[in-house]
Amino acid sequence: MFVDEVRIFVRAGKGGNGAIAFRREKFVPNGGPAGGDGGKGGSVIFEADTGINTLMDLRHQKHYRAADGEPGGSNNMFGKNGEDVVIHVPPGTIVRTDQGEMLADLTESQDRIVIARGGRGGKGNSHFTSSRHQAPKMAERGQTGQAFWVTLELNLLADVGLLGFPNAGKSTLITVISEARPKIADYPFTTLIPHLGVVTLYGSPFVIADVPGLIEGAHEGSGLGDRFLRHLNRTRVLLHLVDMDPTTGRDVVNDFCIIQHEVQAFSPELEQRPRMIVATKMDMPGSLDNLRRLTEYVAPVSVWPISSVQRRGIDELMWEVRTLLNRTPKPDFDHPQPVIRPTVRGFSLAPEANGIRVKGDVEERADMTMWGNRYAEEYFVEYLRRRGIEHLLRRENLPEGTQVLVGEGTLYWREGELVLE
Repeated sequence: MFVDEVRIFVRAGKGGNGAIAFRREKFVPNGGPAGGDGGKGGSVIFEADTGINTLMDLRHQKHYRAADGEPGGSNNMFGKNGEDVVIHVPPGTIVRTDQGEMLADLTESQDRIVIARGGRGGKGNSHFTSSRHQAPKMAERGQTGQAFWVTLELNLLADVGLLGFPNAGKSTLITVISEARPKIADYPFTTLIPHLGVVTLYGSPFVIADVPGLIEGAHEGSGLGDRFLRHLNRTRVLLHLVDMDPTTGRDVVNDFCIIQHEVQAFSPELEQRPRMIVATKMDMPGSLDNLRRLTEYVAPVSVWPISSVQRRGIDELMWEVRTLLNRTPKPDFDHPQPVIRPTVRGFSLAPEANGIRVKGDVEERADMTMWGNRYAEEYFVEYLRRRGIEHLLRRENLPEGTQVLVGEGTLYWREGELVLE
């Protein structure tokens, strides 16, 4: 089953907590702090794999979580880092946030990118020694890993793309020139999913994509046309196939204009790609009249008449495609950096029902504070004083006893200072 779009939840691992420990050696009196750091949380990584051509596996498993880091130990022993989770996706996969921001564009085999970063491990108490705290009884919690929903879109990677109305002869052509075997029948929408074929008989091999037929309104989603057109975004050359069979009762010029309009409306950039107009089913009686009408309409652009059933005109068409590919450079793909949790420099105050909340970069320090450990809480209050939070609060003229919320912590404003309960 071909699946080209899925939405999954990724969660990186939490960092391990730092340890609170002291040296306990027989002949070492007054041993100092020796708590080790926690391990780093595992990350969620996406990797392009040429052995995969669909997102079907991700359709059944919606949640991916990397392992947490292990806590630190005594004797300054560091905790083990959490294992990463590597998600294999087909080349051509684009990863976006729910807000539409592109996180990754994996176009080459073995392209790897960290999508959700694991939290760093908390520091053990050996990091907090100072002239005032020579035997600190506190450590840090591990940092929380990134977690969010992402949408994966697969844009097929092909050199040549076939487009046209249903039953225009795209599937028949790709079976004649490659080993691809899409379903072929004499009714519309026989092809329901894109197919890739490798053409090897005309110079250097190239990949050709057969997408399901388009209809009027495709760029707006009619007949899933917007999803089918998306698979042509990566192509270098387009072959626009027009059915010359007069028994269908269709107007070949009108059919040509509709597809032209849909491609232009979907993507002006795609509309500018090198394109060849191919007249198909030239073995049908009366097809020459339709060919004459189309040729006159698109002049001076050339029209390439073919019959895939009789293999007439195929070699001439494919050699011209090969020549056109040689003149057309491969498109440059963007490789955006992963969105890393932004560090908000500075802080601000926001009123809440129970008091006032401090927001900004101090929230990360609050997230790693061991609430419930009196020493850790006092250390955090000292940190806030050094950052100048109290100066900002004094300007607010807060009532006595106002709750000051920072992350999970609740402090109080008493006599012009931040205090614990």
